[in-house]
Amino acid sequence: MFDFFRNNIKFLMGFLMLLIIPAFVLFGVEGYSNLRENRDVVAKVGRIDITRQEWDLAHRNEMDRLVASMPGIDRSLLDNESSRMATLERLINDRVLALAAQDGLFLATDQRLARELTQDPNIAALRRADGTLDVERYQQLLRAQGMTPEMFEASVRADLARRQVIEGLTASAFLTPAVADQALQAFFERREVQVAHFRPADFRAAVQVTDADVQAFYDQNPQLFQSPEQVDVEYLVLDLDAVAARLQLSEADLRAYHEQNSANLALQEQRRARHILLTVEPGASAEARAAVKAEAEALLAELRQHPERFPELARARSQDPGSAAQGGDLDFFSRGAMVKPFEDAAFALERNAISDVVETEFGYHIIQVTDIRRPAPEPFEVARPRLERELRQQQAQRRFAEAAEDFSNLVYEQADSLAPAAEALGLTVRRANGVLRTGPLDAGRDAALANSRVLEAVFAPDSLRTKRNTEAVEIGASRLVSARVLEHRPARLQPLDDVKAEVRERLLQQRAQEAAREEAQKQLAAWRDGAQPRLQAPVVVSRIDDQGLPGPALGAALSASAGPSTAAWTSADLGADGVMVIRVNRVLEREAPDAVRASLERNQLAELWAQAEAQAYLQALRARYKVQVLAKRQQAS
Repeated sequence: MFDFFRNNIKFLMGFLMLLIIPAFVLFGVEGYSNLRENRDVVAKVGRIDITRQEWDLAHRNEMDRLVASMPGIDRSLLDNESSRMATLERLINDRVLALAAQDGLFLATDQRLARELTQDPNIAALRRADGTLDVERYQQLLRAQGMTPEMFEASVRADLARRQVIEGLTASAFLTPAVADQALQAFFERREVQVAHFRPADFRAAVQVTDADVQAFYDQNPQLFQSPEQVDVEYLVLDLDAVAARLQLSEADLRAYHEQNSANLALQEQRRARHILLTVEPGASAEARAAVKAEAEALLAELRQHPERFPELARARSQDPGSAAQGGDLDFFSRGAMVKPFEDAAFALERNAISDVVETEFGYHIIQVTDIRRPAPEPFEVARPRLERELRQQQAQRRFAEAAEDFSNLVYEQADSLAPAAEALGLTVRRANGVLRTGPLDAGRDAALANSRVLEAVFAPDSLRTKRNTEAVEIGASRLVSARVLEHRPARLQPLDDVKAEVRERLLQQRAQEAAREEAQKQLAAWRDGAQPRLQAPVVVSRIDDQGLPGPALGAALSASAGPSTAAWTSADLGADGVMVIRVNRVLEREAPDAVRASLERNQLAELWAQAEAQAYLQALRARYKVQVLAKRQQAS
């Protein structure tokens, strides 16, 4: 029903941003700067610096998270210049919101923090059967991420404070039905139009370009005919694949890894069990505990005689509110999901076997295992290719830091050639000719040279002058590049004889465009005065159905002052494609939707309005805190 919102979300958000941004932003946000005051500072938020080290760490963590969430994905598909800049933008926005939270005295209460932690699915998975948190596993989870509980909870508090900055705005954003209906009417408005397209190609035959014209244009526009600055380079790439290729794996290594894998598979074994729990009150006396245990022993004796009655007796006698109604069924669980005595007993049983009475902190259990899932280990010879690939990758990860240090030292200490580093690390020296400041001519083959940091190092004045190795440049997680200029060709003005055809073509196109523009304005004036127009057949256009009308023409048609019975003339300059003269015959108002559809549309529009307000407010905050992005965006993209 609402495909138009899904399919046109970017357009609609842009439409709303045009309405909202002026209310927040009176002065433009400081944009990307190509001036780098400090090579290690990639962005500034007021007086706060964001360093390249912070950026690299955040990006590595983001890539690790994405790869973990998409097993089997090639990391190189995710780790690129665009994703790096997206990470930097998130870092900047976090700093901006943190400053706004600090200035606005936004705080996260203990209650809000507890609620947030309770809703975290990773933490919820650490809860025991009675709902309490397994603190030891919680600490293990955080240690794996290099954090203590205090550090993690402080980061969650900070995140909650940042979110309050935006949530306070979005929660209070609203649209009255009248304003919503007006915005929706404008968005869905349709107009019947007719057009006449004046194309430069139709006027080329009448255009004359002399040799004198060519000479004059060439003399007046030398910047258009410069041969771009180029370099021929050789370069080295050190990555995990290169490190992995040099590793020697022994038969013993592979067999040990296979045994480890088999042991891990055993840990993944799952049991399905049901149980009957007779609880003991905390602090109960020894006599009370003994009485409950005796009751459990009597129940166990009955189950030994009639095991088929386990579900019936669990429903009648078990005091576990979470499973009694299901006949004591706990579904499948892995090791670590239950308290230790319960786990040990369950994983010691075979299918359909019933345990002795098991004592835990909750009371006395009787357990029956109803099903077992055991992952089948692969035979060594079958698994060998996978094992070798995985072990090679793991060892490469561990040894990359050492190789990276050797790489960096070698390209610096023996800077006249890349050969020593290549020989020492088993790498291949590659060559690329005609590399521009915007990147290599064959970006697919020489992708490493398309990185803006590598290009910056290659075209540094010292690299061009001395033709020595650049420093090792990190272009992604576990990927380093060093390059050396072999030949430098400065930009130069190409001789007229070499570009005469290009100059003539430019002049022909330019003059044909001027002729098309003049004819369009002449005809538009005549048609406005009542002359018979020569127009294409009428079509009905809207913001979500342009009927093939170019963007400038659609914008002109939708902004012309026409009405339901009042026509209007306008035109749109299409640049190299000429000029389009447009007659808006009439405005077709949208039929009123039924009450249910109208309500749903208003609600969706209100959500989008809140998002647009949040984006506009964030832009205003970036202006207030004087955001500067100093890292160069990839120019070749």
